[in-house]
Amino acid sequence: MAHLSIIGTGNMGQAIAAVAGRGGHTVQLLGSDAAATPVAGDIVVLAVPYPAVASVVAERGASLAGKVVVDITNPLNFQTFDSLTVPADSSATAEIAAALPQSKVVKAFNTTFAGTLATGKVGDLTTTVLMAGDDAEAKTALADIVTSGGLNAIDAGSLKRARELEAIGFVQITLAAGSKIAWTGGFGVVAG
Repeated sequence: MAHLSIIGTGNMGQAIAAVAGRGGHTVQLLGSDAAATPVAGDIVVLAVPYPAVASVVAERGASLAGKVVVDITNPLNFQTFDSLTVPADSSATAEIAAALPQSKVVKAFNTTFAGTLATGKVGDLTTTVLMAGDDAEAKTALADIVTSGGLNAIDAGSLKRARELEAIGFVQITLAAGSKIAWTGGFGVVAG
């Protein structure tokens, strides 16, 4: 059984907590009013909007050393919905990994909406969580949480693949914001 700390109590934080709970894992939810509360989990999920990550890292960076840190952000311009806000050869996850060199940073959950995590379905398909990172043990630990919660997990590769996962998330969000797909829908993965 794993112990997660989720920083962020919005829709995504709640949905990820529910997935972990279904798998029998313990969860610590930390809201913006819990800055003084220590991070207890071995796996820490940053379930905050990308612009808030810098302050979370500044406040809690030292306490994240040695932990698996999961970045769920999609670094897009929320005013225009026309671009990602990180350099074309980088990703939000790469920036977080650079800021937390003693943590094992993994990109995950950014290609799913809270509704598909909560229901475990994208249409008739089981929700799939794509993940990318350079630490195989960290990805395996996160995949175990995801699959024990009834979802599928696919290792999309190294940390370099976080950029592509952010592009998928960007497309999905802009489609939903433009009412082309529902916020309870999204992309499904068929393996096999």
